[in-house]
Amino acid sequence: MNLSGILVVADRDWQTAVITALEALPGVSVHQVDRSTGRLIAVQEADDINAEIEGLRRIKAAPHVIMAEMVYHYLAEDNTEYPALPPELAAQDGSCAVPAYLMD
Repeated sequence: MNLSGILVVADRDWQTAVITALEALPGVSVHQVDRSTGRLIAVQEADDINAEIEGLRRIKAAPHVIMAEMVYHYLAEDNTEYPALPPELAAQDGSCAVPAYLMD
């Protein structure tokens, strides 16, 4: 099982709808909400890293989500051997991709 903590920023006017949409996604629950900034923390449970990445894609694609980034990841009991990082996580040079805004 994979657990991930995901920071989501939602349009403040649509925050309640975003929370409802996220909690309707498989394995996703919302645990912390800051209504003044539109930020919320979602926790996602997934069977493997591919399901985890697909879940993050669904969160990013939800209506009125401004941005969503995985900020925590925990991997337990995944015996799958992956030949490489999923393309979403790998940079062109093979290192881990980090969003530019986190590099400031």
